[in-house]
Amino acid sequence: MPELLSGLRTIDERTLVLRYVQPGLVGLIDGTLSTLAPIFAAALLNGSHAALFVGLATAVGAGISMAFSEGLSDTGEETGRGSGAARGAVTGVMTTFGGAFHSLPFLISHVHTALAVAGVVVACELTAISLVRKRFMAVPLRVSLVQVALGGALIVAAGVLLGSA
Repeated sequence: MPELLSGLRTIDERTLVLRYVQPGLVGLIDGTLSTLAPIFAAALLNGSHAALFVGLATAVGAGISMAFSEGLSDTGEETGRGSGAARGAVTGVMTTFGGAFHSLPFLISHVHTALAVAGVVVACELTAISLVRKRFMAVPLRVSLVQVALGGALIVAAGVLLGSA
């Protein structure tokens, strides 16, 4: 780990973005958004316990899938994006984190309380994503907040509709 940190200090910002920030951001966005519908549907259908395990299983499964997808998408030689294995690891870990954090409120047994807390956690996750996009991708904060909130709202709506069916 110290080698990785010292290596990060010696690379230029463009390389940092290509090799670590962008793959991590893709993972964080995917993990945060793709797990919302199954978690909210499970919460409405079967309660907090089911939502917790559906959320964690979805986060881990999505993390593994995204790690392989990113890691196998290119070797990095053609694009200059660095090692496929490193990008895959970053993407997979961030995907898992993105999905796991808003699963944890379902440790609360009262489903409506858990849903409210999960909503706050998702809002914090979407804000963090927007701040990273602003800092490294030069996306205006307001635009980024609207974009990620719209994506999140559409996915939550899908989960609520399916969970209420």
